[in-house]
Amino acid sequence: MKKVLIAGVTSGSGKTTAVLGILKALNKKYRIQSYKVGPDYVDTKFHTRITKRPTRNLDNYLVPDPQTLDYLFTADTENVDLGIVEGVMGLYDGLGIDKDAYSTASIAKQLNIPVILVINARATSTSAAAILKGFLEFDKEVPIKGVIINNVMSENHYKLVAGAIHRYLDLPVLGYLPHNSAVSLPSRQLGLVPDDELPDIDRKISEIAKSVKEHINLDKLLSLASPVEHSVSDPFRIPQVKLRLGIAKDEAFNFYYADNLHLLTKSGVELIPFSPIADHHLPDVDALYFGGGYPEEFASQLAKNHSLKEEIRNFSLANKPIYAECGGLMYLGKVLERGKDKYQMVGIFEGESKMTPRLKKFGYCVAYPQVNCLLGNEGQEIVGHEFHHSTFTILDQNSELKPVLLMKKVRDEQVVDTWQGGYQIRKTFASYLHVHFYQNATLFEQFLNNLGADFQ
Repeated sequence: MKKVLIAGVTSGSGKTTAVLGILKALNKKYRIQSYKVGPDYVDTKFHTRITKRPTRNLDNYLVPDPQTLDYLFTADTENVDLGIVEGVMGLYDGLGIDKDAYSTASIAKQLNIPVILVINARATSTSAAAILKGFLEFDKEVPIKGVIINNVMSENHYKLVAGAIHRYLDLPVLGYLPHNSAVSLPSRQLGLVPDDELPDIDRKISEIAKSVKEHINLDKLLSLASPVEHSVSDPFRIPQVKLRLGIAKDEAFNFYYADNLHLLTKSGVELIPFSPIADHHLPDVDALYFGGGYPEEFASQLAKNHSLKEEIRNFSLANKPIYAECGGLMYLGKVLERGKDKYQMVGIFEGESKMTPRLKKFGYCVAYPQVNCLLGNEGQEIVGHEFHHSTFTILDQNSELKPVLLMKKVRDEQVVDTWQGGYQIRKTFASYLHVHFYQNATLFEQFLNNLGADFQ
């Protein structure tokens, strides 16, 4: 497999648009494995739509062991021709002001992946060369090998920008993408609107790919990709278990890391999908898993599915394990409020989720269980991330429902925020925290045990 990383000079440079176009333009000729730097769930779904292979996240905060992350990059790529990685935010943006703190640049260096920068050229010409020179000199260990110019207003505009780069820098210009508002991808509070909610998304991706073929030198891009140096064996200790795990998968719940699901399957867990929107009965399973998503966008349909909500409540009352992240927490609460409307959810937790106009929590954090719970034991350190436009409030302050996690946000070696979160009733656990199961083998084995897995 040859590898290349498409990074943005800043957020909004157009790297996602460029990546989607490149994936579509090359997908028929090459077998491609795509990746996304960071904890994003939505961009990965767009990639998968094109390649038909689950897109994998590369995140050195959520997966702190370098050998494990190296494995996750190279695993199951024997028959893959090309690995295309999409960066996150700007190239050097990460956690705090350290350029190597979980940034795209840190991933490029750690995995030795050539970088193609995407720069937004709107309202600039020669200054683009100065911006790119700064990126080249800021960290010379980052293997920046080329640039794509985005948002070009005319052929003459492209010649001005490319000419300045050629004059002042030794950096290949691979081409450009013209400004085209007709193919812009709409956003929501957590990033792009998911692909399955966009009826014309395939047309837009095809239009972007057509532009890529016309204006970007794909042969040059491929020549800058470098081969993967070695294949890495899985350093993770993977237990073998028997467990039937019901997993909520539909338009409302679809935020799952591909490597998390793959790890569960490798461990012998049988994943049984069901839809909280469309299915009126639970499958025959031992435990339930609700990932994140956009339950607020489908709150009316979720609320009307009374039979499934009742079966989920009864599942919990029977002391069977349920694990829920973010959107799953909102669904398992009693009420979901959006604007003037309130929707009755499952009601395992006597709490109300309320949508907010601004992000309430954003970014990487560390959780410390204050009691033994389904996610982890008291005092264990669990890394993850939160990203939500809602709050969860306990309705009865005199109830026994209390937070079970102490949360900390650490930036530039300073604790910048602390809060409480996560709730457990019986064997039902839910929180806003998203976690990667490959962070810690002991934690994962413990998690399977808490789900009631039968160890072989």
